[in-house]
Amino acid sequence: FIPLDDPATYRMLKTAETTAVFQLESRGMKDLIKRLQPDDIEDLTALVALFRPGPLQSGMVDDFINRKHGRAEVAYPDAKYQHDKLKPILGPTYGVIVYQEQVMQIAQELAGYTLGGADMLRRAMGKKKPEEMAKQRAVFEGGAKDQGIDPTLAIKIFDLVEKFAGYGFNKSHSAAYAVVSYQTAWLKTHYPAQFMAATMSSDMDKTEKVVIFVEECRSMKLNLLPPDVNQGDFQFTVDIDNNIIYGLGAIKGLGEGPVENIIEARKNGPFKNLFDFCSRIDSRKVNKRALDALVRSGSFDTIGPDGDNPERDLDMTRAILLAALPEAVKTADQAL
Repeated sequence: FIPLDDPATYRMLKTAETTAVFQLESRGMKDLIKRLQPDDIEDLTALVALFRPGPLQSGMVDDFINRKHGRAEVAYPDAKYQHDKLKPILGPTYGVIVYQEQVMQIAQELAGYTLGGADMLRRAMGKKKPEEMAKQRAVFEGGAKDQGIDPTLAIKIFDLVEKFAGYGFNKSHSAAYAVVSYQTAWLKTHYPAQFMAATMSSDMDKTEKVVIFVEECRSMKLNLLPPDVNQGDFQFTVDIDNNIIYGLGAIKGLGEGPVENIIEARKNGPFKNLFDFCSRIDSRKVNKRALDALVRSGSFDTIGPDGDNPERDLDMTRAILLAALPEAVKTADQAL
């Protein structure tokens, strides 16, 4: 069970350090998060719904943010035209009409619409057909009068609802996205190494995304170990010291078959050097292209020349290994 009110998760969200967090990783979304500063799941749900061209361009987003932070008066929905019946409906969004469901609830509460009738009103407002809207305005006014609400106030509220209904988003959809966004944010907050390892594993075939996530690991002060034939699995993993071990499957030119063969050969003990490696793997599965990719990625650095010296010249180490590769393959083939 993941609590939806975890303070540490919201502290992380407010910093907009949301790379790899579902729905919240684009530059525009990060800018909006910094401005909105979500405090709870309702704010997060609204955030997902508001990050669309219509709300961003209409002024709805600015209105929402200013009301949330006390820079503008919270009204239901407008300071001049509001009604107490709308507080429970618009309270979670600071009086701003954000969701299609709010449009339907307003029609039900103020004008006595049935659920089916409210849905017809929602669709009519979305399509903006003048004839249909004229009919709906009359129905809304009459229904409000029957509820004991001033018809003039009802029509003013109707016009405000109509203005924002075209931008309304389905809350059930937005809430589902927001929960997944929150859950991934919670995992990133409390299990950062495991979360980033899983994230990189899910996109390991996209080099440009792996590069972004590697930079994020550095930003998060996580220790990402370089590729190593003696440690790496196919996917990114995490050791007992919370180090992320680079997934060999993320190396270009190295498929799942070669990695499985490397792991199988490694069961008999760690590889001692390049020649030992070549003698123990199946050359039909780990071919010359795969070997070249392993050398160039640094996967043999720890078992190359002077492998235990952290100050060695890695370019030189890899150059020596590349030069030795044909002889290592030949020697292994002769030993068969």
